Amino acid sequence: MTSGGSFYITTPIYYPSDLPHIGHGYTSVAVDALARWHRQSGDDTWMLTGTDEHGQKMLRAATANGVTPQQWVDKLVEESWFPLLKTLDVANDDFIRTTQSRHEERVKTFVQALYDSGYIYAGEYEALYCVGCEEFKPEAEIVDGTGPFEGLKVCAIHSKPLELLQEKNYFFKLSEFQDRLLELYKTQPDFVRPDSARNEVVSFVRSGLKDLSISRSAFDWGIRVPWDDSHVIYVWVDALLNYATAVGYGDDPAEFERRWPAYHVVGKDILRFHAVIWPAMLMAAGLEVPKGIFAHGWLLVGGEKMSKSKLTGIAPTEITDVFGSDAYRFYFLSAIAFGQDGSFSWEDLSARYQAELANGFGNLASRTVAMIGRYFDGVVPAAGEPTDVDLRVQRTVADAATAADAAMTAFRPDEAIAAIWRIVDELNGYITENEPWALAKDDANRERLSTVLYTAAEGLRALAVLLSPVMPKSTATLWDALGAPGELTAQPLREAGTWGQLPAGSRVGTLAPLFPRVEQTA
Repeated sequence: MTSGGSFYITTPIYYPSDLPHIGHGYTSVAVDALARWHRQSGDDTWMLTGTDEHGQKMLRAATANGVTPQQWVDKLVEESWFPLLKTLDVANDDFIRTTQSRHEERVKTFVQALYDSGYIYAGEYEALYCVGCEEFKPEAEIVDGTGPFEGLKVCAIHSKPLELLQEKNYFFKLSEFQDRLLELYKTQPDFVRPDSARNEVVSFVRSGLKDLSISRSAFDWGIRVPWDDSHVIYVWVDALLNYATAVGYGDDPAEFERRWPAYHVVGKDILRFHAVIWPAMLMAAGLEVPKGIFAHGWLLVGGEKMSKSKLTGIAPTEITDVFGSDAYRFYFLSAIAFGQDGSFSWEDLSARYQAELANGFGNLASRTVAMIGRYFDGVVPAAGEPTDVDLRVQRTVADAATAADAAMTAFRPDEAIAAIWRIVDELNGYITENEPWALAKDDANRERLSTVLYTAAEGLRALAVLLSPVMPKSTATLWDALGAPGELTAQPLREAGTWGQLPAGSRVGTLAPLFPRVEQTA
């Protein structure tokens, strides 16, 4: 059963001057798993990711490296950001770069429409600016410096001195949208999730909105303001518009109507841009606001937010080279309540890998396939009349599939995996309780042995389908080993809990350990 509607979901577009760390990977695999779930459920799914390539920070980095800004961003994207998607098996439908002509021309169309409608005016601005955030900082995010920065005002996020900038800029009349935004949050309580994020946004807007500077004139690395080429469009306005320009805003109305509006998954540090500025801009343009904004928490290492500058950044390959991409995806999506901060440690990753993947899921798959090979010459047997314990497994599978779908729909992949894992635990207990190795010793138990091993194999069939959006590699391997018909990704995910889909008579193959034991973590 499909929803019949569009499911368009985005990651934030990443700033490529920061090398990818596991925090970026966490966002990407979360969005990818959600997209894969809806795609395999038959929904009209589109996943977008990309890179935000303009702004003063990028210009300074390029200058420091002796190249043009375009050469610099090309190098970063090709060498770091495209490989990240391959490393983590992210199946995005599109990758947008804000230096692409399709984006730049559509941004100009959007901004010109706001100007023509009277929502943009010229003015002067003086405020403290953080180059790292590419943002004029509000008072709440300005702190007194310490150590070498004592006596200076610093960014609360980057702990680096702020620059006092005075420029003639163009402003967007953000203040006019305060009441409309509050009404949006009231009438659509799920517009911002989780509740803690929604409460923060509502409180911020209620405290009063100021008009937003949307251009810069002190440098030229950006998209030119269409009516005044001495200004470039503020990088955050440019960046937010990628969600619309990527799906045809401005010159492909059919595609835009098909895809828009989107769901946005972002880190909580950029929540206000997405939940306040972005919907206000869309309202001004007469467009639908996003379907929803989901702000996930931070990944903490040693109690600190992931950061290359503080040497807490960990490259995803440091994990995937040891444990594999499926383990990376499973760990971060299951170990952290999506929407809350979570702490990463090598010890926790290693323990979960061994207990849940190697000993739990992997061992279940290996011994089931091996016993079918040993006791039935590799042919999946037909089940006999089910007993209460067999029916209990069937109910567990059905209930877990329903619960997992509800959790994914609610943007809680952690809860979905927990629901699916009840099948793993149930099947392991079922095999221990029914002892097929003992049943195999007496031909009088042949029918019972058939039922037990069919039940285990059919449970694995359901697990392969339900876990495929989370662990695409290992589940594809399991699917082939079960001899299940068709392509795994073509199996209707919302029908995965329907019992009896693995045909008796299917021939299993050999199955190497899905999650080989790891002796050293780092």
